[in-house]
Amino acid sequence: MSDISAADVKALRDRTGAGMMACKTALIEADGDIEKASELLRARGQVQAAKRAGNEATQGTIQSYIHNGQVGVLVEVDCETDFVSRNDAFTGFARDLALHIAAMAPLAVGDDEIPAEDLEREKRIYIEQAQDRPENVREKVVEGKINAWLNDVVLLRQKHVNVDKYENKTIEEIRAKLASDTGENVVIRRFARFQIGS
Repeated sequence: MSDISAADVKALRDRTGAGMMACKTALIEADGDIEKASELLRARGQVQAAKRAGNEATQGTIQSYIHNGQVGVLVEVDCETDFVSRNDAFTGFARDLALHIAAMAPLAVGDDEIPAEDLEREKRIYIEQAQDRPENVREKVVEGKINAWLNDVVLLRQKHVNVDKYENKTIEEIRAKLASDTGENVVIRRFARFQIGS
């Protein structure tokens, strides 16, 4: 497996419109071959779903999950039509998402919602931790640690806690498949997580 650069992921994303994580996964499976990765995305229907991503999602559902009266979650997942918003797969996804958020406590839905001060704080910590590394690899080490941190705290990057049901897929991969299956833009709009004592 070759190293997949951010530039390769961006190039595939620009070409197909598929999600960042879907592009990265396809590139890994295609051993860095952009043509082959593009074909994989097309086969999975993610390119078609991405074309709909610009469509306005004004319908949807709000689902909740409460764990032992100690942790509670509300999540809003939107789509384009009322018909899909009542679909069992769509509402099931939103319910499973609420459960996942209760368990994993993400900070934000996507990378762009992470507060800049949090990102800068983590970057400063990782730069300090990388001081004992050779100078020529420090930047890569810091970039890798920031990426790992984002994988932990960004909802779309997290792997669903129900590994058996979702086969170790990320929330973004599951969302993209649902969008492909329904033929509609599916948007995780927002969530609120409450925990006793915090």
